[in-house]
Amino acid sequence: QVQLVESGGGLVQAGGSLSLSCTASKSISSINTIYWYRQAPGKERELVARVTVGGWTVYADSLKGRFTISRDNAKNTVYLQMNSLKPEDTAVYYCNTNVNNRAYWGQGTQVTVSS
Repeated sequence: QVQLVESGGGLVQAGGSLSLSCTASKSISSINTIYWYRQAPGKERELVARVTVGGWTVYADSLKGRFTISRDNAKNTVYLQMNSLKPEDTAVYYCNTNVNNRAYWGQGTQVTVSS
C-alpha cells in the first residue's frame, strides 16, 4: 500500500510557471512508473506525463515542451514542472501509480491559470 500526496498547486497568470510535487509514503525505488493526470471541470481525467524508475519520460503530445516530469527516488517524490501555463491548463492535477495490480491516487492539487 502507498499513499500519494500532491502539493504545489495554486493560482498563476497565463505564461507563468508552477512546480507540483507528489510525495509517496514509502520508497518509490521499486515502483516502476508514476503518472501525473489532470481533470478539468466537465472533462474526463487525462494523462499528462509518466516517468519510469529509470527516468524514461512520456508526455501528452499537447504538453511537450512546456511540462517536465522528473523523480527523486531518494526523496520518494515525483515532480511536474509546468511552464508557459495557459488557461486551458486549469485543472486538478493528480499523481497515480500501480502497486501489486492496485491503483493508488493522491487527493489532487488545484491549478488555476488566469488569462
